[in-house]
Amino acid sequence: MQLDRFDYQILQALQKDARMPHQKLSQIIPLSSSQIGRRIQQLEEAGVISAYRAELQPEAMGLGVLAFMNVCLERHGEKAIKDFIQGIDAIPEILEAHAVTGDADYALRVVAADLPSLSRFVMHKLLAMDCVRSVKSSVALEQVKRFSGLPNPAH
Repeated sequence: MQLDRFDYQILQALQKDARMPHQKLSQIIPLSSSQIGRRIQQLEEAGVISAYRAELQPEAMGLGVLAFMNVCLERHGEKAIKDFIQGIDAIPEILEAHAVTGDADYALRVVAADLPSLSRFVMHKLLAMDCVRSVKSSVALEQVKRFSGLPNPAH
């Protein structure tokens, strides 16, 4: 799908407020609400928009520690990688996982209630996995920028 400036404007607005009605979108984007609705449907069908979610504040839910973890695997065969991915998929504290280049095999973004909980998570969940060789953690002290949506690549 080839995106034009109107599509990018719609995407930028929906990233700020995914519940914004088409009528309100048409007040900030020079298209009718029916045109906006059709474009949103096309963006969904093309997979540009994959989901709508509520953004929750971890601290308000008792999850006051955010950590970034670099994980090195013991082995790198297909079975070990599959086992690792299946294992981390079942752990709700892991918010994101990425295969990465560099010294580590995977980078994880993890939440926990507090430092003792984070320690238990590392010791009893991550390091308990047979395929994990080592974990290096960095605890976030303060969030200085929050995700505000993907940039417009045309700019």
